[in-house]
Amino acid sequence: MATSLMCKSLGAACLGLSMACASPVALALADVIETPARATDLAPENLLTDVDRAGDRMVAIGERGHIIFSDDQGQSWTQAEVPVSVTLTSLDFASETHGWAVGHSGVVLHSDDAGESWEVQITGIEAAELAIESQEEAIAEMEEKVEAATGDEKADLEWALDDLYFALENMQADLDIGPVNPFLDVLFLSEQNGFVIGAYGMLFHTSDGGETWSDWSPKLDNSQNFHLNAITEITGGALAIVGEAGQIHVSVDGGQSWERREGPYPGSLFGVIGTGRINEILAFGLRGTLMLSTDLGRSWSVITSGTTATLTDGFSEDDRIVLVGTNGAVLVSGNGGETFRSYIRGDRLGVMSAMPASGMDLLLVGEGGAELTDAKGKNLK
Repeated sequence: MATSLMCKSLGAACLGLSMACASPVALALADVIETPARATDLAPENLLTDVDRAGDRMVAIGERGHIIFSDDQGQSWTQAEVPVSVTLTSLDFASETHGWAVGHSGVVLHSDDAGESWEVQITGIEAAELAIESQEEAIAEMEEKVEAATGDEKADLEWALDDLYFALENMQADLDIGPVNPFLDVLFLSEQNGFVIGAYGMLFHTSDGGETWSDWSPKLDNSQNFHLNAITEITGGALAIVGEAGQIHVSVDGGQSWERREGPYPGSLFGVIGTGRINEILAFGLRGTLMLSTDLGRSWSVITSGTTATLTDGFSEDDRIVLVGTNGAVLVSGNGGETFRSYIRGDRLGVMSAMPASGMDLLLVGEGGAELTDAKGKNLK
């Protein structure tokens, strides 16, 4: 499971509008949700954004709705049946058979056959409607507080109420256009219990395998609705979210409540993983920023990454940690994240995600498609 670089949604689908009234842009964006991904032998060579395992099978996702899978450790790939052609950003398998992929236009896809075929669970239309309903509930609660307050407290609450109204207006305007906001990461703790996060502070939760979803974004201290880029579970069971403007949020109760953590970097964080040690979090992002916390984000140490590349994703396996990023950056640690060695691939193509392959080899996915490499990121083919 991983996240791609944060970028504004390339499109929006106006599914609720009649075709006669829809703008040309809305028509084009609706098309990518309603049009299945086109079969092509080039899918393994085009932009791929994330990779995960479904048992022994490798599954990767990317642009134009491409999803591919390999049963021979990345030597060859088969394209899956996918009902949309939007760019997909993140993938997570909760078991050998059940997996979820998310992407632009607020799409959430589900597979129950180890990634061979996929179905749409929700789009940005349903997500926007859930967010609006949640916002209206927050406004109603705030109106009651304003009514009961007096003096300076009343004035402060009125300001807060104005902010809620403003946010609601923005949500309604987005819904009029279509599903303009992308989901950027997905995490399923089991086949039933999962989270998706994304642009403008989106956080949704399901407890029934994606049949229904709830807007959990009000649980975060993120009043400015900064983008949320990555979510993970770390050793010990805590959950961590990172995002724009140095956002770090930690939950120790399965996501029911979240605490805001302050880190040493105010810029965008695009990835977060555990080190394999209890309560340790590794967060990373722009300009090679790399930070380690051993106490659930209450304090942080800045780690020298040896690169200025934007770091996008990574994994931990025993004491080995591998991080990847733009400009062909591959960072490797053999001591649980205390120090890293930085390598730059010769093609300098951006790497979006990585996973262990045979032995110490790696499977890297990114601008160059799916590539098998040695432990330093050097191509094996």
